[in-house]
Amino acid sequence: MTVKDKIVNSVQDLPANASIEDAMERLFFLSKIEKGVQQADAGQTLSHMQVRENMEKWLK
Repeated sequence: MTVKDKIVNSVQDLPANASIEDAMERLFFLSKIEKGVQQADAGQTLSHMQVRENMEKWLK
């Protein structure tokens, strides 16, 4: 499926009363999911323990 097809499908799935902002939020959300999946497939992930350690540092 092409990017254009994904965009068209996601916009068509919106309710009839959706705003332009709703469409933009949906596309941005789907874009972030796709990027995350690509990163995970490439092995660019953190373990649960690494995330916990980072959170502990950030919250101090």
